[in-house]
Amino acid sequence: MTLSERPDGSLAGKVAIVTGAGRGIGAAIAKALHARGSRVAVVDVNHETAAGTASEMGANAIGIEADVSRSEAVSAMVAQVVETFGGIDILVNNAGIDRAVPILEMEEAEWDRLMEINLKSVFLCTKAALPAMIERGGGSVISTSSIVARQGAMNGGIHYAASKGAILAFTKTLARQMAQHGIRANAIAPGVVDTDLIREHMSEAMREKVTSAIPLGRLAQTTEIGGLVAYLASDEARYVTGATLDINGGFWIG
Repeated sequence: MTLSERPDGSLAGKVAIVTGAGRGIGAAIAKALHARGSRVAVVDVNHETAAGTASEMGANAIGIEADVSRSEAVSAMVAQVVETFGGIDILVNNAGIDRAVPILEMEEAEWDRLMEINLKSVFLCTKAALPAMIERGGGSVISTSSIVARQGAMNGGIHYAASKGAILAFTKTLARQMAQHGIRANAIAPGVVDTDLIREHMSEAMREKVTSAIPLGRLAQTTEIGGLVAYLASDEARYVTGATLDINGGFWIG
């Protein structure tokens, strides 16, 4: 059995980049990939959180500070990963921000900055990583979208919803264009995830309201998001491309 055929879900021998991985969902994704044997580059705009998460993971993990909305930073980051680990097999585009601003109150600069971080970064990181994947004979690109990509944002973050919807179209097109190189492209669409950010900014009343609308009766755990990404990155999912996998406890169905 070759390295590219591991139906047991192992990621041994593979190299992954996870953006926005200093905390929350990104950190959980990085740890899930690492636990299955992948060497992981933990990329975050904050040096301390990137280094801290990588340190928690131990051997075969490095922390890299990079603003993934800037092409020069992305090029340097990808070059460092290739130099350190010898190639790239997995890219997880997870970096993103959100702010609940209604359209009538939104400044153009805010729209532009969110699009740079949430959407332009997906283009920059993917384009930069693809040559290394092609050289390895294949790879997997997984991008974090959201339930709001299809149902719209409930809290007024119209730019956030627009960016996450664009990721779905980007992913489908990428899957078509890169299939000839053995590179798969998929997206995940989480619902509400129990992160520090949610706990800090969601009132108890709102949390109860959201939870009551979820058939499974709770918010998602970050480890569950990590497990889904690890599946998509593995050869268990070698026939899955151009897909969006929902993970929302049934919130989508109401």
